[in-house]
Amino acid sequence: MIGILDYEAGNLGSVTNAFRFLEIPARVVTKPSELDGIRAMVLPGVGAFGDCLRKLREHGFEQPVKEWIATGRPFLGVCVGLQALYEGSEESPEVPGLGIFPGTVRRFTPEADAKIPQIGWNSVKQRQRDCPLFHGIPDEAYFYFVHSYRADAVGAEVAGVTGYCGEFTSVLWRENVLAVQFHPEKSQKVGLLLLRNYADWAYERTAAQ
Repeated sequence: MIGILDYEAGNLGSVTNAFRFLEIPARVVTKPSELDGIRAMVLPGVGAFGDCLRKLREHGFEQPVKEWIATGRPFLGVCVGLQALYEGSEESPEVPGLGIFPGTVRRFTPEADAKIPQIGWNSVKQRQRDCPLFHGIPDEAYFYFVHSYRADAVGAEVAGVTGYCGEFTSVLWRENVLAVQFHPEKSQKVGLLLLRNYADWAYERTAAQ
């Protein structure tokens, strides 16, 4: 069973519907005590970094998420769910992130006629071709993005990058932690395949434990 965290700051409807369409068992988790029986976690996020992190803490999820990751269980962050894994963000400098990865999420620096936020389809260049999310997905496939802030494309954990006002991290992968800046649940067939890949990888990983 996949658990989708509900902390009043996530795109729950479309994420839940995507797993339902794929016939992958998943349920919304509204409090830490409901994590029992969950084998893989999804942390969605929509809106401002500070609001998401504050609500995550208000709902008591900060420590359970950190412990979940520390104990090697499958984790997927989506959109702000990726940004939350860093130490902080220029969007809300007074609010600390989860600190799973070093660095600060920064606002796009506009170039030429580029509009901020980035809204629409863009390609993902695969830096780590063996990333479990990429199985059956061609290099430079297109996904749907909506964001004004981005993580620098540096670090061994960067599995995919995208170009928009420079290059930024669009996919993270380190051991049991995966995260994407785009919205797979809004990225049609290729996004659904990515979610299927996450579920398959998560079940294989937990079955081996």
